[in-house]
Amino acid sequence: MRYFMDISYRGTNFNGWQIQPNGVTVQEEIEKALSTILKTETSILGSGRTDTGVHAVQQVAHFDAEGIDPEDLTFKLNSFLGEDISINGIRPVKDDVSARFEATSRTYHYHLHQAKSPFKQGVSYYFRPELNVEEINAACEIIEGWQNFECFSKVHTEVNNFNCEIFEAKWVQDGATHLFEISANRFLRGMVRAVVGTLIDVGLGKTSLDDFREILASNDRRKAGRAVPAEGLFLQKVVYPKDIYLD
Repeated sequence: MRYFMDISYRGTNFNGWQIQPNGVTVQEEIEKALSTILKTETSILGSGRTDTGVHAVQQVAHFDAEGIDPEDLTFKLNSFLGEDISINGIRPVKDDVSARFEATSRTYHYHLHQAKSPFKQGVSYYFRPELNVEEINAACEIIEGWQNFECFSKVHTEVNNFNCEIFEAKWVQDGATHLFEISANRFLRGMVRAVVGTLIDVGLGKTSLDDFREILASNDRRKAGRAVPAEGLFLQKVVYPKDIYLD
C-alpha cells in the first residue's frame, strides 16, 4: 500500500534532501529510520529536492508498506529521528500516485531581515540595505506573466524544458522583515534563490524593469543576479488533488 508522508525539517545541518555519496541528507535519515522501524529496506520519493541548507515547512514523500498504523508509525519515526526533522502525518493514497509527479503546485518562501537578530540566524538572510519593494513587486508581476525561466536555472541541468507556470509571486515588507512568496506548478534547480537575488538588484536600483525583462528573455544564467544564501529559503507547501487520498 502507498502512503504520503508530510515532513518538516531544518536544513542547516543537511546536504540537501536527496541521498548522495558524500554528506548527510534528509532523505537518507528518514529512510534509515523507516527501514529500522519496519524491519525492511524502505525507500521514499520526495516531491522535489532541496539544496544544502534549505528548509521545509512541508515536504511530501511517498513510500510503500503493508500493515502499518499511520499514527503509530508517525510517533515512532519522530522518536527515532533527530530534532531537525519532524514527521507531521502519514496518509494512505492510491497505489499509482507519485509525490513528485502528482503535485499541482509548490510554494516557496524566502525570508530576509534588515536588523540583526540572533533568533533569525540560520533561517533568514541578514541584508541591511534598503529595498524598493514597490519596484520589486512590479518585477514580480513580470514573473507571473512569463514562462521560460532558463535564466534562473542552474547550468547543466537535465530537464526537458525550462517552462514553469507561476501562480503567484509577491514581496511583502513588515518593518525590518521581508518575505518573498512564489507558487508554481514546478521549479528549476536553483531557481528561487536566483530569482530573489535578481529581485534584490531591482530593489537596489541596479536592475531596471526593462533590464529585468531582458534578463528573462536572454535565457542566460550569467545575466541574472547572484543566488542568495540557502538559509532564508523554505519549501512552504506542496498541494495535491484531493481525490488521491484514501482516508
